[in-house]
Amino acid sequence: MTKYVKRILSAAAALCLLSGLFAAPSSASQAQALSVVEAFQTTFRSISDTLLPAVVEVDVTEKKTYTDPFQGFSSPFEFFFGRPDRPDRPDSENDKKDKRDDGKREYEQKGLGSGVIVRRTGDTLYVLTNNHVAGAATKINIKLNDGRSFEAKLVGADERIDVALVSFEAKDKNIPVAKLGDSDSVMPGDICMAFGAPLGYAQSVTQGIVSATGRSEAHMSSISDYIQTDAAINQGNSGGPLVNIYGEVIGINTWIASQSGGSQGLGFAIPINNIKNSIDAFIKDGKITYGWVGVSLLELTDEYKKQLGVEGIDGAFAAQVYSNAPAFKGGLKPGDYIVELNGKSVKNVSQLVREVGGLAAGSTATFTVIRGGKRLPMINVKVEERLKDVSNLNNKLWPGFIAAPLTDEIKEDLKIDDKKLKGVLVTGVMEKSPASALRLQNGDIITAVNGKTIKDLSEFYNELANAQKSVNFDVYSNGGTITTGTYKF
Repeated sequence: MTKYVKRILSAAAALCLLSGLFAAPSSASQAQALSVVEAFQTTFRSISDTLLPAVVEVDVTEKKTYTDPFQGFSSPFEFFFGRPDRPDRPDSENDKKDKRDDGKREYEQKGLGSGVIVRRTGDTLYVLTNNHVAGAATKINIKLNDGRSFEAKLVGADERIDVALVSFEAKDKNIPVAKLGDSDSVMPGDICMAFGAPLGYAQSVTQGIVSATGRSEAHMSSISDYIQTDAAINQGNSGGPLVNIYGEVIGINTWIASQSGGSQGLGFAIPINNIKNSIDAFIKDGKITYGWVGVSLLELTDEYKKQLGVEGIDGAFAAQVYSNAPAFKGGLKPGDYIVELNGKSVKNVSQLVREVGGLAAGSTATFTVIRGGKRLPMINVKVEERLKDVSNLNNKLWPGFIAAPLTDEIKEDLKIDDKKLKGVLVTGVMEKSPASALRLQNGDIITAVNGKTIKDLSEFYNELANAQKSVNFDVYSNGGTITTGTYKF
């Protein structure tokens, strides 16, 4: 009997003792406790028996390049000692002839990860895994739990969400397909199991609980709200499924937080609900198409919320809007505090980014915003496909900077003696943006918009929203005030 089972047995026995008002242990209570442990074991066995045939090892080969330090030389000896028949001049004709290429060399690197079979269409089976496992592979091999191997091909991969779909052909209709669960119903404390090939040990199963949900800190991808688990996850588990007690896939194991490189009880999985639509997108188009409305979002500090009048309210702040983008055309403006999308409450920026990214291009999204402290009627925005690189659109990013609260601490840092000075601080000026065209610089203080004095963020964004077709700013600088040129939009 293992220590783990003994601990469960002891806990179950203790529970039985308490239910018996501290009665002395009996063979009946021991038997009852053992039955509880056996029920746990039977459940775990059943889950493993069901899932393991659908969990695969993903063996990959990638082409890598490196720079040959001996480029242009026939041997390392020649590199270090030169050749007697070559003149000592580095740019001689002989040297030029010996420069064969840029020294780039290719080599093959092998690796492995895990995956789970999520769909069958005829003789084609589809395996879900991570982009960092199979996204750059030149060769892919799928190994089943019974030892059979199949050549596979990449159907589609997406670096942003870190998922990939691989397919292989098999006539065997008995190869099972895993059932996908509902990750929205997952809660901390839920029992879960992680499957995969950690460190190459194929068909491994570990068990733990869901430690947390909705993990989307700054150092993580903004497109996923990860499930955190203490079920042991190591290198090689990537792409394998995280499963609930019903044998349903609730996530795809993706990465670990570790100081040693091994499991420290901090594993993270992409919620399966974030991926379900991606499977169809990969099969249909070979890629994921993200929705885009053209808003630059900002997570607000308490000081921001206080000045904007949204203290204690969850949402996402639209700091900037791309001119002629869907949001701009629909009526969203810089300074809007988005509290609902399609009738669903917005908790934070990360959630809104994920949900907008999941909207289909051509569909209409409904936003509810707070502007100037007032909740506005719903704003309808027609969603477009997200461009790969939106950095080229800086010239359309309005206003092209982030307005920040002007606090006493900031005045002190900027060595401003005028304690009565009111306005907003200019930060994050974008190159080639309208703010850049107006010659605004980080550290400037805007005191008026179109000639109307502003005292704080709320008044600044109100005047910016009221501006019709053109705008200029009064900027405090070196004890005086200057007026910028006029920007037409």
